[in-house]
Amino acid sequence: MSEMATLPDPRSAATELPSPSTPGGPTRRGGDIAAMALWAVVIAAVVLLFAVPTPEIKGALTIALSVVLILLGLHVGLALLLAGLGGIVALAGLNAGMVSLAETPFNTSASWSLTVIPLFVLMGTALSRFGLMDRLFKVAQAWLAWLPGGLGVATNFAGAGLAATSGSSIGISYTLARAAVPGMLRANYRPAMAVGVVAVAGTLGQLIPPSVMMVVYAGVAETPVGPQLLAGLMPGLITALAFAAVIVVMSIVKPPAPAEGGVPTWSMRERLAVLPGILPVLIISIVVIGGIFAGLFTPTEAGAVGALVAILLGWVALPDKRPTRFLKTLMTCLLEAAGATAAIFLLLIGVHFLTRVVVLSGLAESLTTFATESGLSSVTFLLLLAVVFIVVGMFMDGMAMILISVPVLMPILTTLDIDLLWFGVFLVILVEVALVTPPVGILSFVVHKVVQDPEVNLGHTITIVDVFKGAVPFIAVMLVLLVTLIFVPDIATWLPSVSGAE
Repeated sequence: MSEMATLPDPRSAATELPSPSTPGGPTRRGGDIAAMALWAVVIAAVVLLFAVPTPEIKGALTIALSVVLILLGLHVGLALLLAGLGGIVALAGLNAGMVSLAETPFNTSASWSLTVIPLFVLMGTALSRFGLMDRLFKVAQAWLAWLPGGLGVATNFAGAGLAATSGSSIGISYTLARAAVPGMLRANYRPAMAVGVVAVAGTLGQLIPPSVMMVVYAGVAETPVGPQLLAGLMPGLITALAFAAVIVVMSIVKPPAPAEGGVPTWSMRERLAVLPGILPVLIISIVVIGGIFAGLFTPTEAGAVGALVAILLGWVALPDKRPTRFLKTLMTCLLEAAGATAAIFLLLIGVHFLTRVVVLSGLAESLTTFATESGLSSVTFLLLLAVVFIVVGMFMDGMAMILISVPVLMPILTTLDIDLLWFGVFLVILVEVALVTPPVGILSFVVHKVVQDPEVNLGHTITIVDVFKGAVPFIAVMLVLLVTLIFVPDIATWLPSVSGAE
C-alpha cells in the first residue's frame, strides 16, 4: 500500500486565492488600464443615477453599478450595499437612504432562519481543524482504488462526503488537491484529468446539504430553509454518481500507463482498519440530514446538534487529549466561523438594499410585464436564463450572481409559475458550472494555485488550461443534469414533499 497523504488545513485557501493575472509587465499595465476604465464607468453610472428621471433606468443603473464595483474587486456584500444605498437615495431621497442604513442591517440579520449559517460554518470548520476530513479520504481510497480510475473515483466520493458536512467548495477543492493530485500523478493519470477531478469535486459542496449557499438563497427568496436544503440532496447525489461514471469511462477508454511498482493494493485488513474513519461524516450526516427530513429538528437545531457532534468527535480524534490543546483548537474554529459568518451576513445585508431598489424603481414589475407579453414559456425562459448565467458566470462570482439576480427574477418566476424551491437547485447548479468555467472559475484557480507546489505536481507542468480542459467532461454532465431537471422537476421537489422538514 502506498503512503497516504495527510490532508492539510484548507483555511489558507481563503487567503491565498490566486489571481488570473500576474504582477508586472504587460499584464499588470493592461490590468491598470482596465481598472481605470471600470472606475470611469462607476463615475458615469453615479452621475446618470441622479441625472436620469426614469425610475426603471435608475434601477437598471444601480444593478450595473453593483456589477462594476464587484469587477473592481470590492467585496460583493459591500458592492451591493453601496450601489443599493446610492439607488435608494436617487429614488427616494437622502432621508430614505439614512433610514435604510439604520434599519436594514438589523432587520436582515435578526432572522431565526439565518441562525443556521454560523452553525453550519462551525460544523465544517471543526471537521477540518480536528482532522476528521483526512480519515474520510483514506476510506475512499482504500475501498474504491480497485476501480478503473479508482483514485479519481475515490477523490470524487470523498468530495461528496465532505460536502455532506461542509458547505465550503473552496475548502473541499483545496484539501483534495493537496491530498489526491500527487497520488493520481504517481499512478500516471493525465495531469488534466487529475486536476479536473479535484476541481469539480468541490462543486458538490453547494448542492449536498448542509449548503451555506442554499441557505443564502432561501434567505433571499424567502423559501423554507429545511425543504430547500433537502431539495439539493438528490441532484447532488446524482451528480456525484455521474461524475464517478465519467471517470470510470474515461479510464477505460484511455487508461493511465502502468504505474511504477504497480497499482497500490489494500488488503482487507487494511481496509477494515481505516473504515471507522467514515463514522464522523456518517454520524453527522444522519444527525443533520436525517433530523431535518424526519422533522425531528429545525435546520437551526440540526446545525447546532451537528456542530456539537463535530466538536465532540474532533476531541475524541485528537491524538493530544490535553484540555489546553482541545480549547486552543476549538477557539480557532470559533474565530474562523465568526469571520466567515460576518462575511456572509454582509452579503445578505447588501442584497436587501438592492432588493429595495428593484421594488422602488418598478424594475421588477417592468421585467415581469415584458416576460409575460413576450409569450415565453417557462421552459424557454429557463433555457435562455441558463445560457445567460453560464456566460455571466465566466466573469462573476457565483454568490454575487444569486444575490443580484434573485430579487430581479422573483416576480417573473412567480408569474411563470416556477417553483422557487426547485429554482434554488436549478440556480445553484448554474453556479456550480460557473465555479469551474473559464476565465474566472474560482475553483479552477484554487486548484491551479495548489498544484504549483513541487510536492503536489511531482515535476509536472500543470497550467490553468489543463485545469479547465480536465473539467470540461464534468461540466457537460452538469449541463445535462440541468436540462433534465427542467423536464423532471421531481428530482429536486420529491424529497422535500415527503419529508417533515419546515
